[in-house]
Amino acid sequence: MSLYIWRRKRKYRLLSKCILLLLIVIILIPIALYIFTEETHEMLIEGDTIRVQLLLHESGKVIELGLEEYVVGVVAAEMPASFPLEALKAQAVAARTYAVKRIQIPDPRITRINNKAVLSPDSAINQAYISVEEMKSRWCKRSYLTYKNKITQAVSETKGEVLLYEGNLIDPVYHSSCGGCGTEDSENVWKYEIPYLRSVPCNNHPEGNKEAINIFKLSKLNALMGIQSRAVSHTSSNQRIIKILEKTASGRITTLLVSGQEVSGAELRSKLSLPSTILNWVIEKDEIKFISRGYGHGVGMCQYGAASLAKEGKDYGGILKHYYQGVNLALVKGRE
Repeated sequence: MSLYIWRRKRKYRLLSKCILLLLIVIILIPIALYIFTEETHEMLIEGDTIRVQLLLHESGKVIELGLEEYVVGVVAAEMPASFPLEALKAQAVAARTYAVKRIQIPDPRITRINNKAVLSPDSAINQAYISVEEMKSRWCKRSYLTYKNKITQAVSETKGEVLLYEGNLIDPVYHSSCGGCGTEDSENVWKYEIPYLRSVPCNNHPEGNKEAINIFKLSKLNALMGIQSRAVSHTSSNQRIIKILEKTASGRITTLLVSGQEVSGAELRSKLSLPSTILNWVIEKDEIKFISRGYGHGVGMCQYGAASLAKEGKDYGGILKHYYQGVNLALVKGRE
């Protein structure tokens, strides 16, 4: 065989292999997409046991808990046990999703303190968690077993379930009450547009929409906000003291002027410890009175809204898919 013919045959063999490989890819990609967008599928975590390493800030110790045991403590801390079972189940899935994501990608705020830990029980850092002893202290003796069994049931009936968006674990943020205004788009609070954290309408839940009042001395307003200027007083015009610049469609304040300085609504809420950014105010004499509705940042699942949907007959999957757009339920495997 001549060198020329040998080279041509080799070229055709390589071309055939490339075509075959391309066909395999074309066939397998749709199959893979189908598998990962099915309603429920299994997702493996390395190792046989899923454990949570929890940092106890007061002692500096790290305790290790089974994932489901940890989720029971989170649901007990984050949602009223009197809520309907389906709302508690939705909270359990959200809490578990958050935990598994932190197991895979530890929170640097925690690992900087102790690199053996992945989560904190402090709600200002991660999600709240309480132990059995704290549950007994929080609930009266008569209610403890009823509430503990109810939460354990919610966790057990959703065991291993997490939320995925396009095959990836979501950040399942949640808040207490949207104030009856509906939830908020993520970029209006944190500047990042997240496709599954979209503004959605929320059922009327009056028990979670009560007005809250916070009163501050005008002379201390700038200091509380960290604004370096002279203290304001009742002789200043209301426009000079505080002025809304922008609101979202749901009525939450995104930007405003405080003593001539532009600040975000989230910053105002954080520095003044206000329940939400759905608010207005009244200036009387030497005080400013903030009147707000709802509680929390307003993004993701509204817990009072979840309870309201559950009372109307919606199951936990429907509740979760209402507040987290385009997500799927998945199973994460592991032995307790």
